[in-house]
Amino acid sequence: MPSPTYSIVLPAYNESERIAATIEKISAFATQRGWQAEIIVVNDGSSDDTAEVVRHCAATRPGVRLLQNPGNRGKGYSVRHGMLQAQGEILLFSDADLSSPIAEAEKLFAAIAGGADIAIGSRWLKTELQLRRQPLFRRIYGRIFNLALRLVLGLQFKDTQCGFKAFNRRAAHALFPLQKIERWGFDPELLYLAERLHLRVEEVPVAWAHREGTRINPLRDGMHMFVEMLQIRWNGLRGEYRATPTLSRPL
Repeated sequence: MPSPTYSIVLPAYNESERIAATIEKISAFATQRGWQAEIIVVNDGSSDDTAEVVRHCAATRPGVRLLQNPGNRGKGYSVRHGMLQAQGEILLFSDADLSSPIAEAEKLFAAIAGGADIAIGSRWLKTELQLRRQPLFRRIYGRIFNLALRLVLGLQFKDTQCGFKAFNRRAAHALFPLQKIERWGFDPELLYLAERLHLRVEEVPVAWAHREGTRINPLRDGMHMFVEMLQIRWNGLRGEYRATPTLSRPL
């Protein structure tokens, strides 16, 4: 198989019921659009047969790869694992439920072709694109968290948490080796690092639909995310994000 232009990373935890359909949708769309693409599923210590389902898909689709985490490490660890193993020139990570349809990836890829280093999907730039909204309590929590990110980390994006983000290869290899947050708070960490490295980030409105079966517990994981936000700020103040010499050249 030729070297891929696109790498699509799917973090997966107990996704055996829908991961095959997700792979099929991505593969069919990639074929339709003529992409040279690989699909990397990162199994995050699932207790179901997610890994076996992906192996079965890979047996019939040469562009599908399975990576295994050493136990359940979190979404942030899974995304980093996949990104650092990806071979494409443009690297996208997506939620395994395809809350944003894979066709929306073309908007992110166009932003990168236009000069962005990172393109992040946004549910809030054009709310009319939300096909099915989150429950009200999750929307309220999201707005509070977004305000906290503006105050604590200085991030001015409307939506940091949409699980649909693309990177050019240079940006990915600058950012992911510096990432320290392994669970839900990794998204703002990446954007915080991108601003420190003077990478160009473009926020792109995408279609999105809330899916049932989300594994985020608003109270427990919400508290963890606020703690991780403070940890990001503390890491920055302590100089924990200093790039290695090969990454500290002007970007």
